[in-house]
Amino acid sequence: MKKSIKVLLLLLISSIFGMANAQVQMNFKFDTPYGKNTAVGKFAEINGAKIYYEEYGKGEPLLLIHGNGGSIESMGNQIDYFKSKYRVIVADNRGQGKSELKTDSLTYVQITKDTEELVNKLKLDSISIIGWSDGGIVGLQMGISGKSKIKKIVTMGANLRPDSTAVNSWAIKDVQNMKKMVASKIKEKDTSENWNLLKQLAGLLVDQPNIATKDLSKIKAKVLIMAGDKDIIKNEHSVEIFENTPKAQLCIMPGETHFAPASSPEVFNALANKFLSEPFKRPNSDLSKGGK
Repeated sequence: MKKSIKVLLLLLISSIFGMANAQVQMNFKFDTPYGKNTAVGKFAEINGAKIYYEEYGKGEPLLLIHGNGGSIESMGNQIDYFKSKYRVIVADNRGQGKSELKTDSLTYVQITKDTEELVNKLKLDSISIIGWSDGGIVGLQMGISGKSKIKKIVTMGANLRPDSTAVNSWAIKDVQNMKKMVASKIKEKDTSENWNLLKQLAGLLVDQPNIATKDLSKIKAKVLIMAGDKDIIKNEHSVEIFENTPKAQLCIMPGETHFAPASSPEVFNALANKFLSEPFKRPNSDLSKGGK
């Protein structure tokens, strides 16, 4: 691959796909090789594909779900922080990290089914979830489906649809350019990268998700909707998700971006931990109705 194309590809992946692995490695040096830990890493046969996962810590199960193009390593800051407080379970989503793809049409619905099946295989009676970007979408879909018993969900930079009512226009344009470039490479029969995988990952962002706002009413879990004030996702869309989720809190992080779990892990982790560890409250400012 020519250097200019490779640089463009890496920039698009790091800015749009939500993995921020470079930031994870830059900000922290972990003693544990998250995502490559042969001491704890396992494969599970799930819906026709081998899905790789790792577990850390003891206690109540906490499922971490990474973003598009990411891996277990992307959630290193969260694993390192929460493993002393929870039994942390984190998997490479289908086609990413060490997990097999085994499909020509990757969807959020498929990734959700995979994650739910992993929960079943591990016989987890009740879980909480932290999902970043695509992981947040999967967390919401799991809450809507109700197939897993979920106590609390923390979403970071999640969206219900891929259009300009939810996603900032510059991000949509970048992903469309990425999709065109990948299509061109496939047409050229270039073999320098796994273009089929990149096509499917870009397809997730261009054409998905397609979650009806009204379906949020089906979520029984308590949900913390998080985003940076300069996120890929529009602030008003995060508010939309918050206002239509029955038991929700909203956190627009000041001076933060879509990549806060990697770029500002201390702030992100503290906020997520507060929500997960404290009783859920949705106070009312209307003093005439008992607000305080």
